[in-house]
Amino acid sequence: MLDAFSKAVVQADASTSVVADVGALKQFIAQGNRRLDAVNAIASNASCMVSDAVAGMICENQGLIQAGGNCYPNRRMAACLRDAEIILRYVTYALLAGDASVLDDRCLNGLKETYAALGVPTTSTVRAVQIMKAQATAHIQDNPSESFAGAKLRKMGSIVTEDRCASLVAEAGSYFDRVISALS
Repeated sequence: MLDAFSKAVVQADASTSVVADVGALKQFIAQGNRRLDAVNAIASNASCMVSDAVAGMICENQGLIQAGGNCYPNRRMAACLRDAEIILRYVTYALLAGDASVLDDRCLNGLKETYAALGVPTTSTVRAVQIMKAQATAHIQDNPSESFAGAKLRKMGSIVTEDRCASLVAEAGSYFDRVISALS
């Protein structure tokens, strides 16, 4: 995994020149606190995001928890929750670094083939990832749904307007889309 600085140095070293795109590095530094806030918002809510995404996937396909379904018995449900958590963790790593290589190399490489070999329905997994993408967007914007969360509502408390975090929402969305594309 390369962060923005390492990537710039490796590219400059490969072309035996100086670091050319200093503006991109300045922008990465300027976004640093917002990037950390976005990662913290996802990481702080990860267990709820994962369990809600899997629950939403199951609500839409009740056959998953019936005898013979892919989330039945409990060990399969636990594996589903574990996999969703791993996917979310690697999306978070990619968002922190500003680079998708860790997501590609350590999470997505061979994931579709592994799921096919195990008989895991990728359509259900894709749906869970779509739900996590929507949740991540809400948490990055610090705008989780109060009507559903109730007393468990957790806001980061930062004053973030939509235009200030739109680039981070788009970036995080692109990582979730990358997962969806790898599974489709």
